[in-house]
Amino acid sequence: MTTPTIHIPGNVRLGQYSGASTPLDFGDVAAEFHAFTSGCAVYDLSWRAKLALTGEDRVRWLNGMVTNNVRDLLPGHGVYAFVLNPQGHILGDIYAFYIGETVLVDTDRSQLEKILATFDHYIIMDDVEVRELDSSLTALGISGPRAGGVLASAGIAAPDLAPLQRMDLQWNGIGLSLLRADEMLPDSWQIWLGPEHTADVWQALATAGATSSGADAYELYRIARGIPRYGIDIRERDLPQETNQARALNFTKGCFVGQEIVERIRSRGNVHRLFTGFRVEGPSPAPGTKIQIDGKDVGEITSAAVLPHAVGGQSVALGYIRREAAVGKLLQAGETHLTVAAVPFTNLD
Repeated sequence: MTTPTIHIPGNVRLGQYSGASTPLDFGDVAAEFHAFTSGCAVYDLSWRAKLALTGEDRVRWLNGMVTNNVRDLLPGHGVYAFVLNPQGHILGDIYAFYIGETVLVDTDRSQLEKILATFDHYIIMDDVEVRELDSSLTALGISGPRAGGVLASAGIAAPDLAPLQRMDLQWNGIGLSLLRADEMLPDSWQIWLGPEHTADVWQALATAGATSSGADAYELYRIARGIPRYGIDIRERDLPQETNQARALNFTKGCFVGQEIVERIRSRGNVHRLFTGFRVEGPSPAPGTKIQIDGKDVGEITSAAVLPHAVGGQSVALGYIRREAAVGKLLQAGETHLTVAAVPFTNLD
């Protein structure tokens, strides 16, 4: 299991993000973050691993493995889903795309070993083969309100694709796939391509007006959008409905691993705690800090960041809180005061 070698132009500081070596920044994290919110950012996505599922049973089998509906996907379309254990706890999250004779699974590289082990455990008499695409396929991301215009200026047509719809195209003799990101990342696309072509495509996007951006800025943007990250905000001890990610669940698709627990929670109508955002007054709380009311634990912080802002940083956090404590209560996380806030956070520029 290796990260594909990518070639990215410019001065860059490399480091680890989500299980892969990737650009952390290009010298100005604040400017790179604002490219996501008010301009156009181009960034490496080689920390996303891709698996090809083939065989006669590929669709039926994966549909029985994950929480969303793979069976009824149209060609070129995808869904976001959880992989659960029989007790309903989350082993990982994935995107699944129906591509003719292949179902392509996309996940964080940090999750890949667990996802592969889980798949291997459940492939018994099924005609399903799982193959990693490390050496042949990687991706670039392009996000921001100017992203569509930058793609057009670079000669990459950005048609009116639905969220999680992809299409194949040719660019300067290079075969690419263009994917519209899901609703959590508006004005965002991914370009899937061979690792040997990343430098040419990246340079074309930068020349067309995109700002080269690293994982540090992407992480700030992820928190600003309120997107939970597996291993950080979503853990194996969490249940699907606690994460507030209704986009990962389908209740009419039929049986899947962990369905009994998911359905039981739905029929009872609520969970005791929910994933949410917080505005922060005081020192930025460390992940794992307990949230308290009058000294009693009612939740915990999972991610926190100071978002760059023209008039000073905005301190925000993500985490879980008990439902009854979520409204109108004075919350503490160490020396820090918290206020429950809807995500995505607003007034980012």
